[in-house]
Amino acid sequence: MVRTRVGYAGGTKTNPTYRDLGDHSETIQIDYDPAVISYEKLLDVFWDSHDPTSPSWSKQYMSIIFYHSDEQKKLASGSKDHEAARIKSKIFTSLLPAGGFYLAEDYHQKYRLRSERELVKELSTIYPAVEDFVNSTAAARINGYLDGYGTLADLQEELSGFGLSPQAGKQLVSIVSGRKGKTGCPIGAGIGRKQEPD
Repeated sequence: MVRTRVGYAGGTKTNPTYRDLGDHSETIQIDYDPAVISYEKLLDVFWDSHDPTSPSWSKQYMSIIFYHSDEQKKLASGSKDHEAARIKSKIFTSLLPAGGFYLAEDYHQKYRLRSERELVKELSTIYPAVEDFVNSTAAARINGYLDGYGTLADLQEELSGFGLSPQAGKQLVSIVSGRKGKTGCPIGAGIGRKQEPD
């Protein structure tokens, strides 16, 4: 992933907030490099990361795929049909065109990472502006590892690219090695945008 950011989408209210969401859903925006991961693989991760057979009890927590093109719509629809056939159950996931995306409040961004104060402190020296922290590929990747996504081997392979001190790197490895890894990223509703890495 190039970048992940959480926010609100799918509704009509201008400038929604967590306390005044209007008719939007909580979502994650994923910027990705198609040379590294395909849209189809992102869809596989989406289906593996939640139970699409349960109807949502509110619009806020709906299972939605927001598509950016006719090609994404076609692929998302095909993957939805495939998943329904695979699990032999009705899928309640909606497919909607991507419209406005409103960034959630700072304290919602990189939520798992924010619970590791020493790592956040160190990353804050690398990314002193909150916007840079939120948009950071390294912070997004670290957040995922902390939440149990990705393998220890993957982390060790890319750790040097995060800009962490040796001590912070050891702390991150220690946390991740103590957890059982998952295979994807947590996506309840998602917007996937192609983007080349910075």
